[in-house]
Amino acid sequence: MSRDLRPPVDILHYEIVQEQASALGRMGRTLEQALARLREFDATHALPETPASTQPARRKLVMEAGQALWMFVVQREATGLRDSRHIMRTYNVPAEVQRCMGLAPPSKPGSR
Repeated sequence: MSRDLRPPVDILHYEIVQEQASALGRMGRTLEQALARLREFDATHALPETPASTQPARRKLVMEAGQALWMFVVQREATGLRDSRHIMRTYNVPAEVQRCMGLAPPSKPGSR
């Protein structure tokens, strides 16, 4: 029978730090996936004759990436990591995604 002799506050602090690290990892992976979907879309639709009808789909991907970026930045700041320039460089976040970071997604008609 193993018994942890650390004070309960130390055990709690350790658990909180573990959850913060786990949340950062999840948010980072979500951002990576959203940016990958946007890049795949752009690579697929990079043809000069791309119809304007694809713009709403692309805009949705940009907004999803912006939301993922916002969640990641907020989570990092909650843990004391305040400089988001590192994220923008490391993940190669497009300027248009950065500009829509934190914007609320448009509400659907009748959703209230």
